[in-house]
Amino acid sequence: MARGALLSPLKRPRPDAVLPGTRLVLPGLRVSQDHLAAYERVCAFATGRDELPVTYPHVLGFPLAMRLMSERAFPLPLLGLVHTSIDITQRQSLSPTDVYELALQVTELRPHRRGTEAVVSTALRTGGTLVWESTSTYLARHKTAGGATQDPPAPEPGAGEPLPPLTEWKLGGDLGRRYAAASGDRNPIHLHPATARLFGFPRAIAHGMWTAARCLAEFGASGPVHVHARFKAPVLLPGTVTYATRGTAFELRAARGERVHLTGNVREAAPLTD
Repeated sequence: MARGALLSPLKRPRPDAVLPGTRLVLPGLRVSQDHLAAYERVCAFATGRDELPVTYPHVLGFPLAMRLMSERAFPLPLLGLVHTSIDITQRQSLSPTDVYELALQVTELRPHRRGTEAVVSTALRTGGTLVWESTSTYLARHKTAGGATQDPPAPEPGAGEPLPPLTEWKLGGDLGRRYAAASGDRNPIHLHPATARLFGFPRAIAHGMWTAARCLAEFGASGPVHVHARFKAPVLLPGTVTYATRGTAFELRAARGERVHLTGNVREAAPLTD
């Protein structure tokens, strides 16, 4: 991350830049029970379960993602990158005691109305079988020529209608630092008001993956599932948010007002077959 921070001012992002094509593979990966427990606590997953939280492999892959995005050949500046969406497909419950192989690659750059997005693909295998995969997008904000935008996303279930509120969460000003300690994501926009202001935010903002994980912990997502989450507006810290859900859809919005921070859905995925 230090290397990526030093190189960031030298990079001029554009969607037609050449991707390095590097694919990183980490074999023989075992889950640290202490690390898992710390992650479960900060995201409010039940601890001591016999399956990993559906978002946990994203954290396992984060060091590889940082290695890729901090390389000189990666065309976007690491500092200030904002996670904008994630799609996860999990084919079976994941055991904390299995041995895994993790692979990660930046597969695409694409224009966005606020800059350029990088698409990062992650795959998790055990015994040679693909059991979990995800696609994440990360936004580098910059001025764009002609207001280019990416293809419009598929509408969320119940789009345009506020979902029924279920509970309200009060988030402390130290949440970004606590999640950073568990996840390894120490992007300065999440840590302190002073460092967040350097990138145009009035206060530190919650990690997008914390908001997704916290919603999925409340939803109870497990087993073979497909998860889609789109991070629509930053959650300023400290703050209060409302979790709402109906059917397969969930959202996180401001406790007062209509601002939506996150939308998503959880659907059953096709399980692995013999």
